[in-house]
Amino acid sequence: MKQLVIAAFVLCTISCSSTKSNSPILLDDNTFELKEISTNSSYGLSEKNPVEVGGVASTNGPKNERRYLNALTGPNGEKVSYFRSGSCCPIKSKNGMMGMAILDNYRVTWEGSKDTVSIYINMYDSGALKAPLGFGIKEF
Repeated sequence: MKQLVIAAFVLCTISCSSTKSNSPILLDDNTFELKEISTNSSYGLSEKNPVEVGGVASTNGPKNERRYLNALTGPNGEKVSYFRSGSCCPIKSKNGMMGMAILDNYRVTWEGSKDTVSIYINMYDSGALKAPLGFGIKEF
């Protein structure tokens, strides 16, 4: 009986303890909340350091990509526009098929920009979300 009580206590302690979630916060159904701009010049702008929005396991991968992009602004708060230019760049991922996944590449621009910027997004894995260097964050 004593072992049963101890086991129940341990189970309750583990299940009731708070855990830090890596899930992004939604501002609305179409926009993630971003709190900071990356200081890493390759974050999101290189296939070697993609933005990890996750969601593929719950069939929210493409929507999470858009939720992330909808949270960005141009450097001075300009509204961004974007389009998916395709998939590229196989990467290792424990959440992909046979340990591999493919990144999506989006081309992003805003009024007054001279060119579009490529942003590489991984919908297979999740990580802390930040705006790439040179972008701003949508405020609500």
